[in-house]
Amino acid sequence: MSAELVLGIDIGSTTSKAALVSLDGRVVALEEVAHQIDRPRPGWAEQDADAVWWADVVALCRRLLPPAGGGHVVAAAASALGPCLVLADAAGRPLRPAILYGIDTRAVAEIEELDQRLGPAAILARCGSPLTTQAVGPKLAWLARHEPEVLRAARRLFTASSFLVHRLTGEYVLDHHSASQCVPMYDVRANAWIDEWAAETTGGGPLPPLPPLLWAQEPAGVVTAQAAAATGLPAGIPVATGTIDSLAEAFGAGVRRPGELLLAYGTTMFLAEVMTTARPDPRLWSPTSFVAGSRNLAAGTATAGALAAWVRDLCGAADFAALSGAARDLPPGSAGLVMLPYFSGERTPLFDPRARGTIAGLTLAHTPAHVFRAALEGIAFAVRHNLDVMREAGSRPARFVASDAELKGALWPQIVSDVTGLEQDVLAAPAVATVGSALLAAIAAGHADLATDWSGRRVTVVPELAAAAAYDEPYRIYRELYPATRELQHALADLGGGGAPA
Repeated sequence: MSAELVLGIDIGSTTSKAALVSLDGRVVALEEVAHQIDRPRPGWAEQDADAVWWADVVALCRRLLPPAGGGHVVAAAASALGPCLVLADAAGRPLRPAILYGIDTRAVAEIEELDQRLGPAAILARCGSPLTTQAVGPKLAWLARHEPEVLRAARRLFTASSFLVHRLTGEYVLDHHSASQCVPMYDVRANAWIDEWAAETTGGGPLPPLPPLLWAQEPAGVVTAQAAAATGLPAGIPVATGTIDSLAEAFGAGVRRPGELLLAYGTTMFLAEVMTTARPDPRLWSPTSFVAGSRNLAAGTATAGALAAWVRDLCGAADFAALSGAARDLPPGSAGLVMLPYFSGERTPLFDPRARGTIAGLTLAHTPAHVFRAALEGIAFAVRHNLDVMREAGSRPARFVASDAELKGALWPQIVSDVTGLEQDVLAAPAVATVGSALLAAIAAGHADLATDWSGRRVTVVPELAAAAAYDEPYRIYRELYPATRELQHALADLGGGGAPA
């Protein structure tokens, strides 16, 4: 009898991955494809749902199926970047490019107007998170104002993962975690849509029917004959409802208990305490988790790997290894450089799309290695800033479980541990969100449960005490630099066209 496998798919900001995973959590095969974010105007971030997301799924499945080593696929699931907004017609055909998550900052005016109408305190109490560029509601309000013809024609409201579920199964559903990031449209205590607030997002104008809600691990439907022909998946196998990539990554990393935080190294940096006992805070996100009544406490930077790559390219380095090697020999603090990593604005805890990247302390003695190290340190300072706010909200972070950190080399995780004072259990396996999606598929098919852990081998990174102490003063300067320069940053943002930079 051939081995039973599950397929996990993860669509990220700039790469998509898919893995065939055995029912004991072993990755049998893994494939990856790259894509781009479209930035047609300053502050906009879009992708074509069919030409990027669905095309990536088809390409990845065609590479993986049928399994080279034998076996057969018994279930599938997809996670994806988010929260994103895709409006489609009754057949599921997108009416415009997808508006991406918090890196798309076009709806700043709509955030302010919804706050004024509904009240920030009422929104936080009912939705668990504030209105920010991360939220779906203001993006709908922006469309109602600027592209009303799209809303008039819309009959489906998708996120990235629910769009893929529709392509695979024909079903129109959404997971509760994604719905809870559609602020102000979802009540985190009732685990239900807030119909009257959903109507507020479009000013009482046209709004497509909101999808029925399921939990990420519940089956959404089965692979249709049409999807099977396109992908090579067996028709009739169950497809899990799936979710946003960050929750799938936390699940794949085995993060289950309060005090244990996912730290996801990627284009942006993401922190999440799953099943938190901390209270909602207006500087953070607090979406639902995997079961009724559960919440996460989450934070995220607007840049991380994207900034490191920008510095690498600006310095003309061939790869990260050369810059990392030179930066590793430098002392903590980069010889008096402090960088604010707000090159795409900033998400938590500032929620300031008009923030700008700043490098303070430059001299003629500084080299590209100094600037590169300052970038890594600046991102680590942003992580520490978020940790400070999470503690103020009642979280008690004890350690990180780090995903995709092994792809960045040893320097960056070590800097993060030194700056924050927390140990990191760095997962050795790549594509953690993909494994998390595969585990959701296994649960949907009845082969696993929410207690199952497929995170695998870990390597511990321990803070170096001397380095940790050396970062206290640069971190103090980091915290003071933003409020001291905020008005100037905003003035420069206005000169550049406003919003987050393209």
